[in-house]
Amino acid sequence: MAEVGNVACTERRWKIPIFVFFEDIRNVFKFDDLGMEILRIAFPAALALAADPIASLIDTAFIGHLGSVEIAAVGVSIAIFNQASKVTIFPLVNITTSFVAEEDTVRRISEKEAKADLEKGKEEKNKVQLVLTDDTDNEKTEAKETTLAPEFKTTKCESLDNQSKCKLKRVKRHIPSASTAILMGCILGLLQTIFLIFLAKPILSLMGVKSDSPMLSPAKKYLTLRAIGAPAVLLSLAMQGVFRGFKDTRTPLYATVAGDLTNIILDPIFIFVFHWGVSGAAIAHVLSQYLISIILLCKLITEVDLLPPSAKDLQFSKFLKNGFWLLARVIAVTFCVTLAASLAARLGTTQMAAFQVCLQIWLTSSLLADGLAVAGQAILASSFAEKDFQKAKAAGVRVLQMGFVLGFGLAMVVAIGLYFGSGVFSKDKNVIRLIIIAIPFVAGTQPINSVAFVLDGVNFGANDFAYSAYSMVLVGALTITSEFVLSKTNGYIGIWIALTIFMVLRTFAGLWRMGTGTGPWRFLRIPPMSSEAKS
Repeated sequence: MAEVGNVACTERRWKIPIFVFFEDIRNVFKFDDLGMEILRIAFPAALALAADPIASLIDTAFIGHLGSVEIAAVGVSIAIFNQASKVTIFPLVNITTSFVAEEDTVRRISEKEAKADLEKGKEEKNKVQLVLTDDTDNEKTEAKETTLAPEFKTTKCESLDNQSKCKLKRVKRHIPSASTAILMGCILGLLQTIFLIFLAKPILSLMGVKSDSPMLSPAKKYLTLRAIGAPAVLLSLAMQGVFRGFKDTRTPLYATVAGDLTNIILDPIFIFVFHWGVSGAAIAHVLSQYLISIILLCKLITEVDLLPPSAKDLQFSKFLKNGFWLLARVIAVTFCVTLAASLAARLGTTQMAAFQVCLQIWLTSSLLADGLAVAGQAILASSFAEKDFQKAKAAGVRVLQMGFVLGFGLAMVVAIGLYFGSGVFSKDKNVIRLIIIAIPFVAGTQPINSVAFVLDGVNFGANDFAYSAYSMVLVGALTITSEFVLSKTNGYIGIWIALTIFMVLRTFAGLWRMGTGTGPWRFLRIPPMSSEAKS
């Protein structure tokens, strides 16, 4: 009876998928095959994500020596450019990563099957069709070329009695999603360039830079020149999505570091030696982006056949369908954060200054978690394509557990850093006081934030784009309501309470599918077969 009870408990536990999050929790940082695969992808990805903000900070420091008008003008222009890019970059990169990972996995499965067929053919010589040719005294044969897979073809056999030495010649991989992503990156980049160049003045006006403002001229110059680099930005990020799909995050890291170092070197030369001012800063940034694109493209063309056999191989409809869902999600997230900043600005300059410092730290600390999200997405997309649901479950659980532990580490670093280092950001005692007041929210939410960001990668890896979108829209609606209510009743603190609610709801929505065993996680509701049942 006791054994029956234990079996029943085990089955009930497996039928409640929420328990999966606590599975093998002691192995969260175990350096097994899965752990090492995650770290090999996550660590370079996190460094690549961190490289750009660091370069931007150095860029800002150089521009700051030009004067307060210039730094303010460039700040507005960068905000516009980043917002315009965000709505296209986020959907394009994440869709590309998942689709490329799936197609590359299918390609590898096809490759394994082709090799298996070849081995089988070696064992069954009587089934191999050979065309015999005579060459003086030596009997030689030439095998008909046999199509095995898009990536392989047979070469000549050495002899009739040694057919097993037929060799396979590797050619470039054919990944339709890679070709589609690069083409879409170019198109979206050109559209963004046209949009920002011709509408620079009206957009700046909407941002508060009016025609009589001294910021208008430098802001317009910087925004127009940065817009020329939009195709390079979109193209490079599309290619980064391709490499992430291949589980290669080192190549994007090397390219990003090379580009950012170029930007840092050219900045003082163009700004101070050539006396180009803000235009020089923009030109340096644009050149660095095109350098990143060239490096990535040169590497990619050695691995992938970027010219599809026909236009039918391109997957525009698939990209646009899922891109629409992610676009809705990006808008919902961006609106919540932007509204919070707007409400803080209405409270006064002191509150806004403190809020902006805390917000940047709050968001920047997510970069390490984003590295885990990239790893989770790539591994999960491959596992689902292989129908290896056990690895999908193990990878999803491991990256979430690692993200949660990472969040606690970030909470300690952020809390100590803000408490003792807030004076670095401002000398105003009132601003410093408000920064310290926000520490419980900025630091305390780090574990929640880390899990939320990792969950993005988990759900994207499972191709659950539609759920990710409409759940975030619902979370956004609830957050917007709480922001208005709490900012009126609790002011500055109320805004941070609302943002905490936002991240809690976002995490809950992300956990829902896996925790309830619905959508692509339905397999979690199926209890494992007992040994008796198997026998």
